[in-house]
Amino acid sequence: MPRPSKKEEKIIAWLKKFADDHNLDSKQDKTGNLLITKPASPGYENKKTVVLQSHVDMVGEKNSDIEHDFENDPIVPFIDGEWIKARGTTLGADDGIGIAAQLALLVSGDIRHGRIECLFTVDEESGLTGAFALKPGFFEGKVLLNLDSEDEGELFIGCAGGIDTIATIEFETENIPSSHSKFMVKVGGLAGGHSGDDIHKGRGNSNKILNRFLWNLNNRFDMKLIRFDGGNLRNAIPREAEAYFSLHRDDIPSMNEYYESFTRILSSEFSDTEPGLSFSLGSADINLPAVDEDTQLDLLYSLYACPHGVISWNPRINNLVETSTNLASVKFDGNRIIITTSQRSSSDSAKSDIAAMVESVFRLANAGVKRTGEYPGWKPNQDSEILQITRSAYKKLFNRDPVVRAIHAGLECGLFLEKYPDLDMISFGPTIKGAHSPDERLEIGSVQKFWDLLVQVLDDIPEN
Repeated sequence: MPRPSKKEEKIIAWLKKFADDHNLDSKQDKTGNLLITKPASPGYENKKTVVLQSHVDMVGEKNSDIEHDFENDPIVPFIDGEWIKARGTTLGADDGIGIAAQLALLVSGDIRHGRIECLFTVDEESGLTGAFALKPGFFEGKVLLNLDSEDEGELFIGCAGGIDTIATIEFETENIPSSHSKFMVKVGGLAGGHSGDDIHKGRGNSNKILNRFLWNLNNRFDMKLIRFDGGNLRNAIPREAEAYFSLHRDDIPSMNEYYESFTRILSSEFSDTEPGLSFSLGSADINLPAVDEDTQLDLLYSLYACPHGVISWNPRINNLVETSTNLASVKFDGNRIIITTSQRSSSDSAKSDIAAMVESVFRLANAGVKRTGEYPGWKPNQDSEILQITRSAYKKLFNRDPVVRAIHAGLECGLFLEKYPDLDMISFGPTIKGAHSPDERLEIGSVQKFWDLLVQVLDDIPEN
């Protein structure tokens, strides 16, 4: 069912009908968040109420050679060995698998549980809108299971907070000299991925790679930038980017030599992390003027200086990124260039510091800058009752201890805790790889273990 962020009306309407068809109580708030409630199983009426939570929207990313309308076209899944994938698009297992688990519990007749409240939030991926707007008292449970994690065998008890820093550069136009020829340069084939979960993996950023090439052209030749388009989503590492530019014809042979050298450099640098990287250059037929010279310099130099990737690691938790930043997208809109970046950190002060660093880079380039979409992190609680219950259930089922850790990605849990300070929360899920990219895939075997754990935890919930 098509359900990109901010376009969740169809899935919410379907869920409401689902509740009606199964004689389940439901209610919806003004933002669109939906709550479906199921009574306790016989004999389990005294157990604590449990809130099961997932978000209904999905990231809409596709390969450039795929025609797909995320507002109207269904995802086309297929099985590839031990994995479920989609054909050229994101799969939507983030967080469709959480929705599926909630629905299975709501219709089950033989699973033992206390009263459950299934919370479906909207617009998690593009701004946590549903979680921000959630009002105290919308649900009653004091225990919350967030079904939006992506590593089976790992229990998450904390997450990073985040903020978006958006720069806007206005430009004038210049005519392209008659002595120039026009070209298009394109970066593609990158792995991309989640700007939290995958930021530490050394993957290429298409905006940084493309800008590096253009920056060197600008310093070597008489080059005029016409357009730059790279990346799409604030929370995805950009996989593709393209630019149009013109060059004096006398410089074309030297540019071609540099292009060959640059592609060899890229192949060497990214041979391990980005084996699918493609970099192409060709003539272009585009009828647009160039960006004025001052703006061209402001854009190319600020994109080069803008940090991207891991800024620091958590000093107390091994292998956990503490602070990072993502140069997510560069878009031309009329006479404006809009540059979207996102910062994450488990430290509020470090989050503010890296956002200020990014802002400073773009203000030096005469850009207007605003910060938006700030959300809090979720501080780990090692003494959590639901953590002990879930850890014991996992050991009972699979005869090994789960990994307990925090995650660098953002979850809605921090916002829930602001509205419901007495909540006891944990997050777990099956194994999903490549989230927020067309490489997204769901490990089939891990879904069974995720489901078994969820059922066991509900059975082990204590009485009030």
